Amino acid sequence: MTVLAHKVDTVTRDALAVLQPGFEGTTAPAWLLRQVSEGLTSVGLFGRNIASPEQLAALTAQLRAEREDVLVAIDEEGGDVTRLEVRGGSSFPGNLALGAVDDTSLTRDVARELGRRLAECGVNLNWAPSADVNSNPDNPVIGVRSFGADTQLAARHTAAYVEGLQAAGVAACTKHFPGHGDTNVDSHHALPRIDVDLDTLAARELVPFKAAIEAGTKAVMSAHILVPALDPTRPATLSPQILTGLLRKELGYEGLIVTDGMEMNAIAGTYGIERGSVLAVAAGADAICVGGGLADEATVLRLRDALVAAVREGSLPEERLAEAAARVRALAEWTLMARPDARPEGSRASGIGLEAARRAVTVTGSASPLTAAAAPYVATLTPVANIAVGDETPWGVAAELAALVPGTASGVYPEGASAGDILAAAGDRTVVAVVRDAHRHPWMAEALDALVAARADTVVVEMGLPRAEPRGRLYIATHGASPVCGRAAAEILAGP
Repeated sequence: MTVLAHKVDTVTRDALAVLQPGFEGTTAPAWLLRQVSEGLTSVGLFGRNIASPEQLAALTAQLRAEREDVLVAIDEEGGDVTRLEVRGGSSFPGNLALGAVDDTSLTRDVARELGRRLAECGVNLNWAPSADVNSNPDNPVIGVRSFGADTQLAARHTAAYVEGLQAAGVAACTKHFPGHGDTNVDSHHALPRIDVDLDTLAARELVPFKAAIEAGTKAVMSAHILVPALDPTRPATLSPQILTGLLRKELGYEGLIVTDGMEMNAIAGTYGIERGSVLAVAAGADAICVGGGLADEATVLRLRDALVAAVREGSLPEERLAEAAARVRALAEWTLMARPDARPEGSRASGIGLEAARRAVTVTGSASPLTAAAAPYVATLTPVANIAVGDETPWGVAAELAALVPGTASGVYPEGASAGDILAAAGDRTVVAVVRDAHRHPWMAEALDALVAARADTVVVEMGLPRAEPRGRLYIATHGASPVCGRAAAEILAGP
């Protein structure tokens, strides 16, 4: 009887170890600390958990008082997807901007500085970088999160990012395996499908992941996508053929496999999170990410109990669960042993985000600098943000330009707004139209065309994927929408 009780307790602890849950609030709730003391090895942080670097450091210290080696994970890509600076916007441009510059040493240095800031706050696992090749420009969820549509470019920058981040002592989690770039559906809402053959996958989607593995990425995140050429029935997160057959055996990856958020509708709406979690671990996943939407103790206990029940019933081999838990604990141990590189001396480290954003900007056309004597009107045309990016993080050019050109006025225009609305508000001011992925939003493209037709001096700033033909007297592509990208564009508009 004692032996059986010990065995059940071991399975329960292993089930807790493979979970990466979230929680509400800016301090660790009592239930979370209790679960950490009972075997929970990872915690996921989201924007709702972060108010300042000082508060975040205090939060992670709370967790480590319960378990020294706890993995504290975050979705901090820099650029458009930021949790560390969710209220003010990132101090770094995102992947597309770094790909546009195409300087791997810059990418490595940006990732190292971002990692250093995370490490200072006690975060030691980053769900980044995105290694997806953005082969579908209409992709609703990747876009500027990718280094670009060129496979080799994406590969070399993925490797550089992994190296830089891990040089700061923060484990990289390369995503979204086997590649989310050719989708036209957001997996937060439904199950995307990629219908390409094996040769295309090998030559395009898998190349950046191979580069990440060679660079030593400590974790890989699976994608909730159906790839019939690899598995015609199950999405990658739940597929033994993809996680064990392809990633482990063919590509030789030995590190941690983390799932994307299990409450995303691609899994929750088709399998449910309990069954989905069991299937994911059985398929080869080692850590279950949950907590973006479900962030309470009841969810943790449901998933723990589902995994334990699956072991007892025989649908999940106990050895597979133990192996998964061991990989989580091994990564936690690595974070204790990691020896971060020293921070580069001089001003480049602190200002590297703005440096990168400035280098990423491309300009078509010319115009005289905007001045306080003829201050412009900034019209920001806002699409609905995808869940990964979120709609709480500020973006645009208006605030940055107003700081450089006194008297700048501005307005925000959601879907349904017209050029007439903008022109009525602008009066005789020069219009600076700021857009994000105008090629994906017909209403936005129509408004831009009408603005340029009515005002030949209209300036257009594209802060998403620059796919459409340049419009306006001056067309600026920033390759991202973080504040440093806005600052880089504002400096061009304001002139020397």
